Amino acid sequence: QVHLVESGGGSVQAGGSLRLSCAASGHTFCVADMYWYRQAPGKEREFVSVIDSDGGTSYADSVKGRFTISQDNAKNTLYLQMNSLKPEDTAMYYCKRTTKCHSGVQYYEVGTDWGQGTQVTVSS
Repeated sequence: QVHLVESGGGSVQAGGSLRLSCAASGHTFCVADMYWYRQAPGKEREFVSVIDSDGGTSYADSVKGRFTISQDNAKNTLYLQMNSLKPEDTAMYYCKRTTKCHSGVQYYEVGTDWGQGTQVTVSS
């Protein structure tokens, strides 16, 4: 099992920036796709961004061009740089790790872990 701890959340005004971090510890074996999700009050948790084991990235349309996902493999840390924040970005932000191992033929998932979340509040 991998333990994930998010940090960097806070309260900012619209147009401001924050950088979220997600530190992974434990049995970080094989490779992983790392995700950011968010959940606003009364809404379902939604995908924000992913960086896969090859370094490929993808973003939700709502954050494209404003958010940047990255990772430091030496530090086992995932980041989300959030610029031009809007009130609708207000949510609890969670990181997720999907661990994959290679069978010699293809990758297969061995587990998924979630962090506890960090709150982001954007005021107008």
